[in-house]
Amino acid sequence: MSKIIRLKMSDTEKKPEAVAAATTDDKKKRKTAKVDSYATYIYKVLKQVHPDRGISKKGMAVMNSFVTDIFERIVTEAGHLARVNHKSTVGTREIQTAVRLILPGELSKHAISEGTKAVTKFRGEASQ
Repeated sequence: MSKIIRLKMSDTEKKPEAVAAATTDDKKKRKTAKVDSYATYIYKVLKQVHPDRGISKKGMAVMNSFVTDIFERIVTEAGHLARVNHKSTVGTREIQTAVRLILPGELSKHAISEGTKAVTKFRGEASQ
């Protein structure tokens, strides 16, 4: 599993280049790195709201970045809340409180309402 990499200076360039030593691991196929993207979900929501509209690649990249940023903020805040309250598990209460702290006013109320509705629907489907 270990791969030895030596750096040597190229004669024409001043940048080091990586030279991998041959090992038995080179014969194994490499796994492709997973890229987390919300593009399919963003597109589905767009089509629900505006069926006749599209979105550019740059627009999708901005939306994907926005969703990732908001999720990271919520998770970080929920983790802080759990730590402050001496809990080892982040539950729905911590998530809801984090959403209230991060999102302003009416937006947090709608987010909590939609989140509660989604969890209720999921639990109903899981029990059947």
